[in-house]
Amino acid sequence: MNNLTADELREMYQSFFESKGHKRIPGASVIPENDPTVLFTTAGMHPLVPYLMGQMPHPAGTRLTDVQKCVRTGDIDEVGDAAHLTFFEMLGNWSLNDYFKKEAISWSFEFLTTKLGFKPEQLNVTVFRGEGKEGEEGYIPADEEAVEIWKSVGIPEERIFRLPREDNWWGPAGTTGPCGPDTEMFIDTGKEKCGPDCRPGCHCGKYIEIWNDVFMQYNKNEEGKFVPLGRHNVDTGMGVERTICMMSGAATVYDTEIFAPIMAKIDELANVPEGMDPAEVLKARRVIADHMRTATFILCDPKGGVKPGNVGANYVLRRLIRRAVRFARMIGIAPGFTLTLAETICQKYKHVYPELEMNLATCRTDLEAEEARFNRTLDKGEARYNKVVSALKEHGQSRISGKLAFELYDTFGFPFEMTCEMAAKDGLEVDKAGFEEANRKHQELSRTTSAGSFKAGLQDNSAVVTRMHTATHLLHAALHKVLGPTANQKGSNITAERLRFDFTWPEPMTAEQKAEVEKLVNGWIEQGIEVTKKTTTVEEAKKEGAMALFGSKYGDQVSLYSIGDVSKEICCGPHVANTKELGSFKIQKEQSSSAGVRRIKAVIGNM
Repeated sequence: MNNLTADELREMYQSFFESKGHKRIPGASVIPENDPTVLFTTAGMHPLVPYLMGQMPHPAGTRLTDVQKCVRTGDIDEVGDAAHLTFFEMLGNWSLNDYFKKEAISWSFEFLTTKLGFKPEQLNVTVFRGEGKEGEEGYIPADEEAVEIWKSVGIPEERIFRLPREDNWWGPAGTTGPCGPDTEMFIDTGKEKCGPDCRPGCHCGKYIEIWNDVFMQYNKNEEGKFVPLGRHNVDTGMGVERTICMMSGAATVYDTEIFAPIMAKIDELANVPEGMDPAEVLKARRVIADHMRTATFILCDPKGGVKPGNVGANYVLRRLIRRAVRFARMIGIAPGFTLTLAETICQKYKHVYPELEMNLATCRTDLEAEEARFNRTLDKGEARYNKVVSALKEHGQSRISGKLAFELYDTFGFPFEMTCEMAAKDGLEVDKAGFEEANRKHQELSRTTSAGSFKAGLQDNSAVVTRMHTATHLLHAALHKVLGPTANQKGSNITAERLRFDFTWPEPMTAEQKAEVEKLVNGWIEQGIEVTKKTTTVEEAKKEGAMALFGSKYGDQVSLYSIGDVSKEICCGPHVANTKELGSFKIQKEQSSSAGVRRIKAVIGNM
């Protein structure tokens, strides 16, 4: 088994697959293009969806290999243990309707044993065991083909584990898209089994996952059904950090050369309070290292556009930075540390990702502002907290009410977990249930208050913007009629001067197609069709044939807008009462937005 560095692993992997006819392609931005279902690029396949769907050929061919920067924040509260990361690098090789399971599995086995040096007897694999009964709705067959291929390369039946979909199914990256059964490879560390049910996927540490081959045979549609994709793709993923950890024999990813300079700088900056629990110190160091690495890559991303804020990806970034600041204060790191760590991270990675050095100045500015802002918030919150504690002790009380904890959180921006941590040190309890109830009521009030606010890429809720927005629904319907049902909305931006509408389509529209779209929209405007709205559930709206393009982003109750028989979409509004109010519709420009996505800019006339 080789003790590799991350640099050596990236090169070895891509060179191996080049020897198998693959072309190297650059990794994409961590900020996804034209996908409203995710905030960040979460997997290597994410930027390749148009090619995996067959919407267009990839310019580099049908066999590809790359290293993709990924950000996943679903387990952000788990960061600080031995395994969880919010940023990681994913090695991948791809088949775009070229080779399939036999080649993918055989090459995986070859790379693990001949390049990384694992013994064949260390290798255990899992495969998809199938779901449902044949002939019934929802049936997906077991992947016995993968089982037989693993046997053919020398993995015996007793080291092949058939597991359900929650274990051996990958994707889609968002709420819809390519997906399929996978086969995962685990290295047996030699530890004793923790019990009779111990198997690959168990968290006891006996089996460590090292690779995953995904066989994209299906597409998950808007109804949540898995339908055959009509083409066979292969998507594989090997995490750089996890693999280096295994190859080096390190206890955790934080103990590898990848994190070494970052952890060293944190230790240099820290002034740990006397008597602090070593486990808490270790967690703080790991959280700071992980979160600052992720924040630096987001802020230095070549696409740009994500800054600390209160919504979506901006909020996730703010949360990462603020958690790092909070844990830094716990171990005595002075303000200004975010800039120092960003520079350390840049030095570690700039030879691989030159955008870090190119965009470091902007990154510094954003970090400095956010760190200073949050430190002021924490100072105010701590002052208020101390007053609360003083009053409680004066009256002989030992419990911080949920209402007070929520006031600290809502009014002073003081994180609830900080209240709990400080209360524990002061020998006080915190009413967690009361806090959660106060938070729930606040969220309900916020939703009620904002029910009339206008979203969906609108500049404001003026009359002209409202008319423009209704026009996008007619445009969407016309594109479906002229181009077909795959021409789906990917985003929009509407101002008083023009509407901008992005949709999936692999090639420029012809002059005839644009003219036909204009004709349809103007015809519906002239008809004076009534626009109606009703409140319903997503499921009921779909039963009525409504388009619902943004999956889990909808709440329990949604607004369903219908324009006669022309259009039926879930939308947060606003809309005119009758299409006559639009006056007329004119396409100004049709152009490429990104791979597989076109953009229309249009205007409406006077009423």
